[in-house]
Amino acid sequence: MPNNPQLSNHLIGEKSPYLLQHAHNPVDWYPWDNRAFDKARLEDKPILLSVGYSTCHWCHVMAHESFEDQEIAKVINDHFIAIKVDREERPDVDHIYMSAVTAMTGQGGWPLTVFLTPQGDPFYGGTYFPPYAKWGSVGFMDLLNSIAAGWKSDRDNILSSSRSITEGLRRRTEGRVITSEGPHAEHSLVAPKQSLDETFLDRAFRQMRGQFDSTNGGFGSAPKFPMGHSLSFLLRYYKSRKDTEALDMVNKTLTSMANGGIWDHLGGGFHRYSTDPNWHVPHFEKMLYDQALLSRSYLEAYQATSSVEYAQTAQAILDYVLNSMTDKEGGFYSAEDADSLDSVGGHLTEGAFYVFAQSEIEEVLGKDSAAIFNYCYGVLPQGNAAFDPHGEFRGKKHIISGP
Repeated sequence: MPNNPQLSNHLIGEKSPYLLQHAHNPVDWYPWDNRAFDKARLEDKPILLSVGYSTCHWCHVMAHESFEDQEIAKVINDHFIAIKVDREERPDVDHIYMSAVTAMTGQGGWPLTVFLTPQGDPFYGGTYFPPYAKWGSVGFMDLLNSIAAGWKSDRDNILSSSRSITEGLRRRTEGRVITSEGPHAEHSLVAPKQSLDETFLDRAFRQMRGQFDSTNGGFGSAPKFPMGHSLSFLLRYYKSRKDTEALDMVNKTLTSMANGGIWDHLGGGFHRYSTDPNWHVPHFEKMLYDQALLSRSYLEAYQATSSVEYAQTAQAILDYVLNSMTDKEGGFYSAEDADSLDSVGGHLTEGAFYVFAQSEIEEVLGKDSAAIFNYCYGVLPQGNAAFDPHGEFRGKKHIISGP
């Protein structure tokens, strides 16, 4: 069932756009404050912590599938105290529990789903869960029932697991990680002090070289993120060491990204990440911080190489920010939503603004010009959005992905 505008939970008085998106869920959400922790201790219930942000596609999906579902909401309300956090409003809280989930599972992302003791210590977590088991993932309903039952019958093991996770995080940091003081406790992860001598920098470069994708640029496989900080490090390493391999890695990555679908060739700006190794099919959300980091990376690469293409890309990023991510009063929008209205039913769909039917391209350009355009920008007759496991593209198979 969708949100009920006649009902509201404890998020109704919040200012965060993300929290307000959930203010009419049947889940009895609390914001991150003492009320939720006090209630959890008083009722002896575990806490369900859900962290996301207002433009996150999979946060929207999990909200529609699970948090607007009456049956799932009843299980949450009966057995848990539910807390919603906007990662853009509370990056400190997000950082702590993302570190915990990454330590537990080896990966992280949003929506972030974490189960805590009433004292705030994590004992289980993950990211997106479908409402019922599919794609090889446990169903959220089954997970909720399992944890609720375990809290009653296997409390000692849960608390032992929580202590192990918390102590593990403490050993990896010099700061306090999680305390039993609730939301007003000091929550800080401080990395162990490292001397940034030549040995440390060389080791960092070797590690990045080992992860580098020499075929497509970037680091690792899919999903593949731009990683502007890493590119800036490599440029500085090249300047200090005169190591052309570092510069080659930057050149390959920046050129491949600018030519790929992760770059919006029509509207400008970089999408958040690529769902494939060759930068072709993006996750269509755009983040302000990515534009900031990547405009600097392209400018620094221009300084190092005098490549006009890098300067042009940097300019295009900044033009996009001024045209599309700047409020009329001068403020900046933090992100552009991954979901947009499709042209058929007016439904919010992943990437609807960026994925085209062949007929739409021909309608705008005419058949002859469309054929030239398709050749130049990699639009294939059979469709070039080859990877679509969740049916997000709904027949629109063409992504403008560059030469």
